[in-house]
Amino acid sequence: MKFDIKELPNVFGKLSNIGTIFKKEIRSYFNSAVAYVVMVVFLAIVGWMYTSSMFLINVASLRMMFELIPLVFLFLVPAITMRLLAEEKKAGTIELLATKPLHDWEIVTGKFLAAWALIGIALLPTLVYYITVAFLGEIDNGPVIGGYLGLMLMAGVFVAIGLLASSVTENQIVAFIVGLLLMFVFYMLDKVLIFVPDFMTSVVEYLGIDFHFSNIARGVIDSRDIIYFVSLLGFTLYCSVVSLERRKW
Repeated sequence: MKFDIKELPNVFGKLSNIGTIFKKEIRSYFNSAVAYVVMVVFLAIVGWMYTSSMFLINVASLRMMFELIPLVFLFLVPAITMRLLAEEKKAGTIELLATKPLHDWEIVTGKFLAAWALIGIALLPTLVYYITVAFLGEIDNGPVIGGYLGLMLMAGVFVAIGLLASSVTENQIVAFIVGLLLMFVFYMLDKVLIFVPDFMTSVVEYLGIDFHFSNIARGVIDSRDIIYFVSLLGFTLYCSVVSLERRKW
């Protein structure tokens, strides 16, 4: 496979377009109260639930925090993503974006990266819990690294799902509800195996996002889990692009 050096300006142009959308969305989060409310609510809920149980288990571990955060993500992520495309479509600004030298996939990618980055920023202060636990006792760093990696991968998939929900409607509340339901289904799949026929158990379990997150959170980085997250993320973003392109049909 040969790469033509003449294609470089085109590649950098596309990256520049994505970066422009990314910066626009990040600024909109921090120029309004959205980013600050998200981080305060997220840290307050996780902090209260984690610290209230940390001393009960009397173990130097962040396992409980890694079990709590996905539940918070189910409500937090749809709240972040519900406006990304729905608001643009309702206000008609999505058409203005389309008149510029931008492709739909560049718009989707830029907005996705901005929302994903916001969640990553919200996760950073939780490192205080790691420092605190490390002072209280000896902590295994493997599950900690795996836990944060798993959270970021899960957050990426949830953001992609929320973006898809936002692309199919102009109503932000509908986008929130659809996003929440889709995320909840993927989160619960590996928890309802007793109701699934035996021949479908392994398939349904594999589709469950918490099944793969739990594997990574144990500190075991398996290529099958990484492939699952990357594939689901990529497929959902592709569906968002197709959904956004419907306005041209």
